Amino acid sequence: MKLEKTHWVGLGIGIVMAIASILISRESKLLYFLLILSLIVSILPFMISLISNQDLKKKKEEKFLEFSRDLVENVKTGTPISKSIINLKNRDYKTLNPHIQKLANQLTLGIILTQALETFAKDINSKTITRAVGLISEAERAGGKIESILESVSKSINQIEKLKKERKAAVSNLIAQGYIIFMVFIIIMLVLEFKILPLVSDLSSTEGLNVEINTINSDEFGMPMFVMILVQSFFAGLVIGKISEGSIKNGIKHSFILLALTLLITTGAKALFA
Repeated sequence: MKLEKTHWVGLGIGIVMAIASILISRESKLLYFLLILSLIVSILPFMISLISNQDLKKKKEEKFLEFSRDLVENVKTGTPISKSIINLKNRDYKTLNPHIQKLANQLTLGIILTQALETFAKDINSKTITRAVGLISEAERAGGKIESILESVSKSINQIEKLKKERKAAVSNLIAQGYIIFMVFIIIMLVLEFKILPLVSDLSSTEGLNVEINTINSDEFGMPMFVMILVQSFFAGLVIGKISEGSIKNGIKHSFILLALTLLITTGAKALFA
C-alpha cells in the first residue's frame, strides 16, 4: 500500500492528539483511553484505504463478468478475440475501463494476446480474473474453439459471483451474532475484573472455619484478561472475514473494528471504574 496524503494527515492528527493527551492528561485516568483513541485515528486512513481497495477489486470482478459476456458475443460473430477486445475498449465498464483500454492498446501495438492478458490480470490482481485469463490464454495457444472456452469462462465467473453473493447473504446474521457474542464476552470480562475480583480480593479468611484464603490481587488478573480479549478480538475478526467473504485477508477490517472496540471499551472502563 502506497502512502497517500490522507495517510500522512491521519498520522499527523494521531501524533498531535497523542502529544496533547500526554501534556493535558498526564496524571489523569483518561490518559490511556486518549492514547488509544490517537492510535486508532492514526491507523484509520490505512484501514479505509484497505477496505476501499477490496471493494474496488470486487467491482472490477463484477465488471469483468460483463466484459467477458460481451467478448463472447463478439467472438461468436467470427471476429478474432484480439480484434473483439479492441472493439470493446470504448464501452463503459466503469472501474475496469483503464485496464481494458490498456489491454486493447497493447494489442494494437502488436503485443501478443497471452502476454497482454497476463499484464491485464497482474494489474487487477484478482484470483478470479487471473484464473479466467489463464484459461483464455491456454485456449488461444491450443487453437481450439475460443468462443466455447470464453463462454465457459463467462459462465464460471457468473457462478462464482452468484455463490459469493449467496454466501454473504446467508451468513449476514452469523456476522451480527459474532459481534454481539464478542461484546457480551467483553462485558463479562469487565464485570469479572472490576466487580467480582475486587470482592474476592477482600477476603482474607472464611468466617467460622480455620481455612486460610490467599489474598487475590485483582491487578494481577487485569493484564492477562486484557491480552486474552485482544487475542480474541484479532482472531474473531479473521474468522468473521473467512466465513463471510471466504478470505482471511478480508477479515482484517473486522479485526480492526473489534480491536478498536476492545481497546476503547477496556481503557474507558479502567478510567471510570479503576
